Amino acid sequence: MRFMTMVKGPENAGPPPQALMEAIAELGREATKAGVLVESGGLGPSALGARIRLSGGKLSFTDGPFSGTKELIGGYAVYEVKSREEALEWARRFMEAHRETWPGWEGETEIRQVFTPDDV
Repeated sequence: MRFMTMVKGPENAGPPPQALMEAIAELGREATKAGVLVESGGLGPSALGARIRLSGGKLSFTDGPFSGTKELIGGYAVYEVKSREEALEWARRFMEAHRETWPGWEGETEIRQVFTPDDV
């Protein structure tokens, strides 16, 4: 089973502490050694992004930053695991690293199953 985790937090929280980056790197090494980490990465600020919306049959384009957005996806990881519970455990450890190394930071990690053409 493949799951994507997406961490969401305030865009203006500032750069993450070095201790958090080290904890995330260690977690990535463990997940790689366990053979479950498919891919991971951080996302740039919304000022470097864009949105394309389809509404009323028309496409509209908006360059970032996106006003009115309180939380944005800041990073992601894709895991190939045996169960949803295993994906939840990796995400819990990721959020625990945030709690331990970045006091005051608030956010969430969303976990979603990824379906491939083989799953249809």
